Parts: sequence; structure tokens; C-alpha cells
Amino acid sequence: MLTLRKGRYEARLARTGADIAAAQRLRHRAFIAGTGAAARDGDRDTDAFDAHCRHVLVEETRGGRLVCCFRLLPLSDGAEIDRCYSAQYYELSALKGFSGRMVEMGRFCIDPDYAGDPDILRVAWGAMTKFVDDEGVEMLFGCSSFAGTETQAYLDAFAMLKERHLAPKRWLPKVKAPNVFRFARRLRRKPDAKRAMLTMPPLLRTYLLMGGWVSDHAVVDRDLNTLHVFTGLEIKAIPPARARLLRGVAG
Repeated sequence: MLTLRKGRYEARLARTGADIAAAQRLRHRAFIAGTGAAARDGDRDTDAFDAHCRHVLVEETRGGRLVCCFRLLPLSDGAEIDRCYSAQYYELSALKGFSGRMVEMGRFCIDPDYAGDPDILRVAWGAMTKFVDDEGVEMLFGCSSFAGTETQAYLDAFAMLKERHLAPKRWLPKVKAPNVFRFARRLRRKPDAKRAMLTMPPLLRTYLLMGGWVSDHAVVDRDLNTLHVFTGLEIKAIPPARARLLRGVAG
């Protein structure tokens, strides 16, 4: 079973219903409470996908406080892509031809009180790396979210995504959601790199540093009050130096 302990934090898989409930409460704090998202009952963020996922918890080693969580949905190959959460929002038929094992990472969040601690993200990615290696995963994917549904503050980030990080045509997701921002078609600006990186979500920045790519449009998700892009990463595309760093944490 996945476990990883580094410094102040330890990552592990949820073992009980109480573990999953704790993750759902943290997700509510991060995604729902005070964010403009649609209200949820019981101060928990839940959906039907929770029952089919493995849930990863990152806790303080002293006291056991939950500071980060995410969930993983393993797929045997692209033929199962319609089972994933992202398929609600993106037409993913191009990925049905992917022949290797895949895993969708979703609902990644850090306790708002700990958001400035980079060690949490480092341990979370170390745990993900261990999972990928142990399970023989060849593609990691999910939705990367920008806060709010207004695009103006993120135009440089979207321009950079268009210029440098669009998905290869063979894997490119198509439009499915009714409300989308087609940034690759609409934007003509040259991105300000500094402003783009300042407004890029930390999770998405990490994907991109590893060689990840995104859809050519963002979904306007009013239920969660976010803009999100489909994000994919072929494990073999991770630069060797960065792969060594990740495996150093995972080891």
C-alpha cells in the first residue's frame, strides 16, 4: 500500500470511510466554502466518482492533521476513458487509442492554511510518482483549474498555454461542454511570461514543467466557479533530470 514519509508530512492511501470523509471535508474547504461555488450539503464535497477512486491523504506526521488530498482513478488503457470524471466535460475519443495504463488525478487540494508550504506539493508529487512507478502508469491526466469563471485575469496564462503547451493533435480533446473559452482560437496576444506564470495554478505549473500539455479550450464550470483545462502528461516525456528529482522524493 502506498505510503511516503518526508520531513513534516506523510502521504498514504485512505483506508476507511472516515479517511474519505475527511478528504471530502477538506475538498469542501478548498473548493466550495467562500469560493462562489454552488453550495453542498453537510460541508462535504462528494460525487459518484469517489466510490471508484483511490484517495491519497497528505498529513502532518505530528498530530495527523490532513493538509492535502487528491484522488486517483486507474484505467487499463484509453478504451476506458469514458469512465473518467474529465469525460463529462471533454470529448476524449482521441485518447481511446492510447494503449498504456492511465490514471486520472482529480480533486487535488491543499488546506488553505498551509497553501504557502512547498513541501506539501513536493510530498504529494512524490506519492504520485511512487504510484505511477508501482502501477506501470504511462499517462497521467486530469482537469487543472483557475479560480473564478472570468478569463480576463488569465489571458497571459492562456496565451502561454496556446503558444507552448497545446496537446499533440493525436490526443487533442474536443469540445463537449456547453460553455467554453476557446483560447487557442481567440487569443492573438504574445504572453507576458512573468504574468502568465504568476496566474498559472500551481498544479498546472508542475504538469507543464514535467512536459505536460493542455486542451485548446477551457471549460467554464459554474458549479465549482472555475475555468479548467484538460491536462495530460505522458510519463516517458518527463525530462530525465526532473524524473530523477521526483523519484528521489518518492524513494
